[in-house]
Amino acid sequence: MNPPKPTDVMMQLMGGFQVSQAVYVAAKLDVPTILDEAGGPLTVSELAGKSGAQVPQLRRLLRTLASLGLFTLEGDRVSLAPIGATLSRNASASLYGMAVMWMETHYAPFSDLLHTLRTGEPAATHHLGKPFFDWVNENPDRSQQFSDAMAAVTSGLRTGAFDDYPVPDGELIADIGGADGSVLVELLKGLPDRRGIVFDLPPVLPAARSTLAAQGLDDRVEVVGGDFFDSVPVADIYVLSYILHDWDDDAAIRLLRTAAKAGGPGARVLIVETIVPDGSEPHLAKMVDLTMLGMLTGMERSEKEYQSLLNAAGISIDRVVSTRTPFSIIEATVN
Repeated sequence: MNPPKPTDVMMQLMGGFQVSQAVYVAAKLDVPTILDEAGGPLTVSELAGKSGAQVPQLRRLLRTLASLGLFTLEGDRVSLAPIGATLSRNASASLYGMAVMWMETHYAPFSDLLHTLRTGEPAATHHLGKPFFDWVNENPDRSQQFSDAMAAVTSGLRTGAFDDYPVPDGELIADIGGADGSVLVELLKGLPDRRGIVFDLPPVLPAARSTLAAQGLDDRVEVVGGDFFDSVPVADIYVLSYILHDWDDDAAIRLLRTAAKAGGPGARVLIVETIVPDGSEPHLAKMVDLTMLGMLTGMERSEKEYQSLLNAAGISIDRVVSTRTPFSIIEATVN
């Protein structure tokens, strides 16, 4: 088979906005979930009746998505393919929430990406009239949608990151910006003598309490609300999982200094992030960095950039631990 022509590849890239909307619509109509729960193929008419869509339009949408591997079409019968199954609400690592959240919060702001390149201001700030997180957090439903989607996708990507990872010594572990507490749950598995703190903004805390209660950890993990730029609880180990990439260097250094001040010399800092590799090879960090470019002032960073960031906050890197996931664990110590 001849390789695709450059023009064909470019046409696919330029049409990506249409594909992302088609994926969103399929998820929003619950087509993958309906097929998953049916346990087998359904006709387009049956799917239309269950999803509230028009039959001719749904048939055309599914025909396109089948050509991309989400579904299988045999005559008028539609089956769920493994790629499409990730959009079922019932999937173990479901991307349903991410598909919906991304299109409802990120899609429109990205139309202002050119503004970012010309001015340095995030496209989302320009489009929404305020920083993205301010816009998200002013609406409780939107905040919950964002938190749930990010927890689901990062949990899936992070699966196995802490397998056989020896957590450094220290009785009290504080997960800063800990969201639903799932990272701390993973770290405390098999460590019955350790205690924990989940620290995040007050609107996020009910999700953390639910997670900890479900895992039987609410007796040794405290849930604390606050702003990590102002202060954080005293702890032996500070965990920052997928937090620093949300912020520019000045804000990230400020956050790190807050943790360093609370923990004092010798406190350990564990940073869980994707690290941008050198060269042009594909890597998740490079695609996530495009999201950061359009939505926030933050960025994905190289190992050298993290070293500079931590040094500026009075923290020294001890080692960088690769995992079998896209994430690495940066172990550091407060000077």
